[in-house]
Amino acid sequence: MSAGTAALTLPNAKRKKKVGSFAIFWRRFRRQKMAMICLVILLVILLACIMAPLIAPYGYEVMDTSAIKQGPSLKHLFGTDAMGRDIFSRCLYGGRYSIAIGLLSTAIALVAGVIIGAVAAYFGGVVDMVITRVLDLFSSLPSILLSLTISAVLGAGFTNLLIALAVSSIVIYAREIRAKMLSIREMEYVEAAKATNCSVFRIMFCHIVPNAMTPVIVAATMGIASQILNAATLAYIGLGVQPPSPEWGAMLADAKTYIRQFPYMLVGPGMLIVICVLCFNIIGDGIRDAMDPKLKN
Repeated sequence: MSAGTAALTLPNAKRKKKVGSFAIFWRRFRRQKMAMICLVILLVILLACIMAPLIAPYGYEVMDTSAIKQGPSLKHLFGTDAMGRDIFSRCLYGGRYSIAIGLLSTAIALVAGVIIGAVAAYFGGVVDMVITRVLDLFSSLPSILLSLTISAVLGAGFTNLLIALAVSSIVIYAREIRAKMLSIREMEYVEAAKATNCSVFRIMFCHIVPNAMTPVIVAATMGIASQILNAATLAYIGLGVQPPSPEWGAMLADAKTYIRQFPYMLVGPGMLIVICVLCFNIIGDGIRDAMDPKLKN
């Protein structure tokens, strides 16, 4: 084979290798029956929330004074609240806030955590020591307590809630990526990259970080569940998304006054929180087993 032919076939070989790697992952993931079921359930909920303006029978602010505190019926599947608003419709719209908060706050924390952890692991020495001590300081507080403190300082609102949840979980991903990078930074392919005068940025984020992402991806998937739960907790005590926005935690807070007389008001948002949290956790387990079968059980 000539040098020109080899040069032409090399990109194709690399592309086939990448496609093959994803195919192997997907084949392993599909064997996780519970993870696949949870993925389907989660996609259905997500699509229903995205299409809420099209499929919700009522707007989330529409009030019917003739249907105040009515139980579940064909007209109102989850019943109505104290202001005559349809709970089912509000659950669909509320999922946009709850799921978006979980995804966005996790994404922000993931990016920041990977950068911080990668810098600490690659440079080591004083840099690693300082970053590790700061991470220890943040990890000394439970994430929900740290989120509560930041939210109390910044105030309620969607953006402030995102900041509070993201900052409180950065330490998780920074520790994960740092631990994994410490075990692979001295490997031969990293030394070879250094010998070719690659930039520090390229070595860190093109050669080391991609090979250290398995535990981080698993942690992020499960982290989405934690963020949804934490967001609901903060909204429940008035530090999350503010009315009339129908976030699931805020809906639970509105319904707590009527928990004895009208317990059905809590069923819709409470059930959706439980289902989403459970699905994300099980999917995270499935991703872990698919990416590294040695970690199974």
